[in-house]
Amino acid sequence: MSSRPCSLGLILVAVSVAGAGTLQLPTPDTSGTMTVEQALLRRRSVRSFSTAGLKLSESAQLLWAAQGKTSGWGGRVAPSAGGTYPMELYLVAGKVSGLEPGVYRYLPADHALETVKPGDVREKLASAALGQAAVASAPAVLVLACDYRRTTARYGERGVRYVHMEAGHVGQNVHLACEAMGLGTVMIGAFSDAGVKRALGIAYDPLYVMPVGRRKGG
Repeated sequence: MSSRPCSLGLILVAVSVAGAGTLQLPTPDTSGTMTVEQALLRRRSVRSFSTAGLKLSESAQLLWAAQGKTSGWGGRVAPSAGGTYPMELYLVAGKVSGLEPGVYRYLPADHALETVKPGDVREKLASAALGQAAVASAPAVLVLACDYRRTTARYGERGVRYVHMEAGHVGQNVHLACEAMGLGTVMIGAFSDAGVKRALGIAYDPLYVMPVGRRKGG
Protein backbone atom coordinates (compact mmCIF):
# COMPACT_ATOMS: atom_id res chain seq x y z
CA MET A 1 0.00 0.00 0.00
CA SER A 2 1.35 3.40 -0.88
CA SER A 3 1.68 6.13 1.71
CA ARG A 4 -0.18 9.35 1.12
CA PRO A 5 0.99 12.71 2.49
CA CYS A 6 -1.18 13.70 5.43
CA SER A 7 -2.49 17.27 5.38
CA LEU A 8 -1.46 17.86 8.95
CA GLY A 9 1.36 20.19 9.93
CA LEU A 10 1.91 23.87 10.56
CA ILE A 11 3.13 27.05 8.94
CA LEU A 12 4.20 30.13 10.86
CA VAL A 13 2.78 33.36 9.50
CA ALA A 14 2.07 36.81 10.83
CA VAL A 15 -1.09 37.24 12.87
CA SER A 16 -3.35 40.16 12.07
CA VAL A 17 -6.65 41.47 13.30
CA ALA A 18 -9.49 40.14 11.12
CA GLY A 19 -12.11 42.58 12.32
CA ALA A 20 -13.75 44.04 15.37
CA GLY A 21 -13.39 41.52 18.19
CA THR A 22 -11.77 38.86 15.98
CA LEU A 23 -8.23 37.62 15.47
CA GLN A 24 -7.05 36.20 12.15
CA LEU A 25 -5.22 32.88 12.65
CA PRO A 26 -2.06 31.64 10.93
CA THR A 27 -2.76 29.87 7.66
CA PRO A 28 -3.12 26.08 8.10
CA ASP A 29 -0.62 23.75 6.46
CA THR A 30 -2.12 21.35 3.92
CA SER A 31 1.04 19.41 3.00
CA GLY A 32 2.35 17.91 6.21
CA THR A 33 5.21 15.41 6.41
CA MET A 34 3.47 12.57 8.29
CA THR A 35 1.31 10.10 6.36
CA VAL A 36 -2.23 9.26 7.42
CA GLU A 37 -1.09 5.69 8.09
CA GLN A 38 1.66 6.84 10.45
CA ALA A 39 -0.72 9.11 12.36
CA LEU A 40 -3.23 6.27 12.72
CA LEU A 41 -0.54 3.91 14.00
CA ARG A 42 0.66 6.39 16.64
CA ARG A 43 -2.74 7.65 17.81
CA ARG A 44 -3.17 7.24 21.57
CA SER A 45 -5.09 9.03 24.31
CA VAL A 46 -2.78 11.32 26.31
CA ARG A 47 -3.70 12.66 29.73
CA SER A 48 -0.34 13.89 31.05
CA PHE A 49 1.26 16.98 29.57
CA SER A 50 4.52 18.86 29.99
CA THR A 51 4.53 22.41 31.32
CA ALA A 52 5.37 23.82 27.88
CA GLY A 53 2.82 26.03 26.18
CA LEU A 54 1.42 25.87 22.65
CA LYS A 55 2.22 28.12 19.72
CA LEU A 56 -0.65 30.06 18.23
CA SER A 57 0.12 28.37 14.90
CA GLU A 58 -0.33 24.94 16.54
CA SER A 59 -3.67 25.92 18.03
CA ALA A 60 -4.74 27.29 14.64
CA GLN A 61 -3.81 24.03 12.92
CA LEU A 62 -5.87 22.00 15.39
CA LEU A 63 -8.89 24.27 15.03
CA TRP A 64 -8.67 23.94 11.25
CA ALA A 65 -8.31 20.14 11.52
CA ALA A 66 -11.49 20.06 13.58
CA GLN A 67 -13.77 22.41 11.64
CA GLY A 68 -11.74 24.19 8.99
CA LYS A 69 -13.15 25.33 5.66
CA THR A 70 -11.87 23.35 2.67
CA SER A 71 -13.94 24.62 -0.26
CA GLY A 72 -15.24 27.84 -1.74
CA TRP A 73 -18.82 26.92 -0.97
CA GLY A 74 -18.08 26.28 2.71
CA GLY A 75 -17.35 22.56 2.93
CA ARG A 76 -15.34 21.58 5.98
CA VAL A 77 -12.73 19.00 6.94
CA ALA A 78 -15.34 16.83 8.74
CA PRO A 79 -18.49 15.56 6.99
CA SER A 80 -21.83 16.91 8.17
CA ALA A 81 -25.25 15.43 7.43
CA GLY A 82 -26.90 17.53 4.74
CA GLY A 83 -24.27 20.23 5.18
CA THR A 84 -26.11 21.43 8.28
CA TYR A 85 -22.89 22.03 10.28
CA PRO A 86 -24.27 21.99 13.83
CA MET A 87 -20.90 22.26 15.54
CA GLU A 88 -19.51 25.18 17.51
CA LEU A 89 -15.83 24.95 18.43
CA TYR A 90 -14.12 26.78 21.28
CA LEU A 91 -10.49 27.24 22.25
CA VAL A 92 -9.85 27.55 25.98
CA ALA A 93 -6.42 29.16 26.06
CA GLY A 94 -4.20 28.99 29.12
CA LYS A 95 -0.63 29.01 27.80
CA VAL A 96 -0.82 29.83 24.08
CA SER A 97 1.83 32.20 22.73
CA GLY A 98 0.39 35.34 21.22
CA LEU A 99 -3.00 34.79 22.83
CA GLU A 100 -4.29 36.08 26.15
CA PRO A 101 -5.84 33.43 28.44
CA GLY A 102 -9.53 33.17 27.73
CA VAL A 103 -12.31 31.43 25.82
CA TYR A 104 -12.44 31.91 22.06
CA ARG A 105 -14.94 30.79 19.43
CA TYR A 106 -13.56 29.47 16.17
CA LEU A 107 -14.99 31.04 12.99
CA PRO A 108 -14.47 28.45 10.22
CA ALA A 109 -15.43 30.73 7.32
CA ASP A 110 -12.69 33.23 8.25
CA HIS A 111 -10.24 30.90 10.03
CA ALA A 112 -10.35 33.38 12.90
CA LEU A 113 -11.07 33.58 16.61
CA GLU A 114 -13.76 35.59 18.35
CA THR A 115 -13.34 36.41 22.03
CA VAL A 116 -16.09 34.92 24.20
CA LYS A 117 -14.72 35.34 27.71
CA PRO A 118 -11.41 36.70 29.05
CA GLY A 119 -9.35 34.96 31.71
CA ASP A 120 -8.04 31.46 32.39
CA VAL A 121 -11.01 29.13 33.01
CA ARG A 122 -9.15 25.80 32.85
CA GLU A 123 -9.61 25.07 36.57
CA LYS A 124 -13.35 25.76 36.35
CA LEU A 125 -13.58 23.61 33.22
CA ALA A 126 -11.70 20.80 34.97
CA SER A 127 -14.14 21.01 37.87
CA ALA A 128 -17.04 20.71 35.41
CA ALA A 129 -15.25 17.68 33.93
CA LEU A 130 -15.51 15.88 37.27
CA GLY A 131 -12.08 16.99 38.42
CA GLN A 132 -10.08 15.48 35.56
CA ALA A 133 -6.57 16.86 35.98
CA ALA A 134 -5.71 16.78 32.26
CA VAL A 135 -8.13 19.62 31.62
CA ALA A 136 -6.44 21.92 34.12
CA SER A 137 -2.84 20.98 33.24
CA ALA A 138 -3.07 21.20 29.44
CA PRO A 139 -1.96 24.55 27.97
CA ALA A 140 -5.11 24.63 25.84
CA VAL A 141 -8.42 22.83 25.61
CA LEU A 142 -10.72 22.46 22.63
CA VAL A 143 -14.41 22.21 23.46
CA LEU A 144 -16.79 20.92 20.81
CA ALA A 145 -20.40 21.99 21.29
CA CYS A 146 -23.43 21.86 19.03
CA ASP A 147 -26.79 23.29 18.10
CA TYR A 148 -28.90 20.18 17.52
CA ARG A 149 -31.65 22.23 15.86
CA ARG A 150 -29.56 22.90 12.77
CA THR A 151 -29.67 19.19 11.96
CA THR A 152 -32.95 18.08 13.52
CA ALA A 153 -34.78 20.81 11.59
CA ARG A 154 -34.04 18.76 8.47
CA TYR A 155 -33.90 15.19 9.78
CA GLY A 156 -36.11 15.19 12.85
CA GLU A 157 -35.00 13.21 15.89
CA ARG A 158 -32.63 11.12 13.78
CA GLY A 159 -30.64 14.29 13.36
CA VAL A 160 -29.42 13.86 16.94
CA ARG A 161 -27.66 10.67 15.84
CA TYR A 162 -26.12 12.48 12.90
CA VAL A 163 -24.76 15.20 15.18
CA HIS A 164 -23.11 12.61 17.42
CA MET A 165 -21.61 10.86 14.40
CA GLU A 166 -20.17 14.18 13.28
CA ALA A 167 -18.61 14.73 16.69
CA GLY A 168 -16.74 11.46 16.23
CA HIS A 169 -15.40 12.61 12.87
CA VAL A 170 -14.14 15.82 14.45
CA GLY A 171 -12.55 14.02 17.38
CA GLN A 172 -10.54 11.69 15.17
CA ASN A 173 -9.36 14.63 13.06
CA VAL A 174 -8.04 16.34 16.18
CA HIS A 175 -6.30 13.16 17.35
CA LEU A 176 -4.54 12.66 14.02
CA ALA A 177 -3.55 16.30 13.80
CA CYS A 178 -2.02 16.08 17.26
CA GLU A 179 0.01 13.03 16.28
CA ALA A 180 1.29 14.77 13.16
CA MET A 181 2.39 17.77 15.24
CA GLY A 182 3.98 15.87 18.11
CA LEU A 183 1.16 16.77 20.50
CA GLY A 184 -1.27 14.73 22.55
CA THR A 185 -4.95 14.86 23.43
CA VAL A 186 -7.74 12.78 24.91
CA MET A 187 -11.47 12.84 24.15
CA ILE A 188 -13.39 13.56 27.36
CA GLY A 189 -17.12 13.01 27.52
CA ALA A 190 -17.55 12.82 31.30
CA PHE A 191 -18.62 16.26 32.43
CA SER A 192 -21.51 18.35 33.66
CA ASP A 193 -23.12 20.00 30.64
CA ALA A 194 -24.33 22.91 32.76
CA GLY A 195 -20.91 23.26 34.37
CA VAL A 196 -19.12 23.43 31.03
CA LYS A 197 -21.59 26.03 29.78
CA ARG A 198 -21.02 28.17 32.88
CA ALA A 199 -17.25 27.88 32.72
CA LEU A 200 -17.12 28.92 29.08
CA GLY A 201 -20.06 31.32 29.06
CA ILE A 202 -21.83 29.54 26.20
CA ALA A 203 -25.37 28.35 25.50
CA TYR A 204 -24.62 25.49 23.08
CA ASP A 205 -24.61 21.85 24.21
CA PRO A 206 -21.09 20.50 24.88
CA LEU A 207 -20.13 17.14 23.36
CA TYR A 208 -16.36 16.80 23.78
CA VAL A 209 -13.69 18.34 25.97
CA MET A 210 -10.23 17.90 24.40
CA PRO A 211 -7.18 18.99 26.44
CA VAL A 212 -4.13 19.46 24.19
CA GLY A 213 -0.44 19.75 24.99
CA ARG A 214 3.01 18.25 24.66
CA ARG A 215 3.45 14.79 26.12
CA LYS A 216 5.50 14.52 29.31
CA GLY A 217 9.02 13.52 28.42
CA GLY A 218 8.29 14.18 24.74
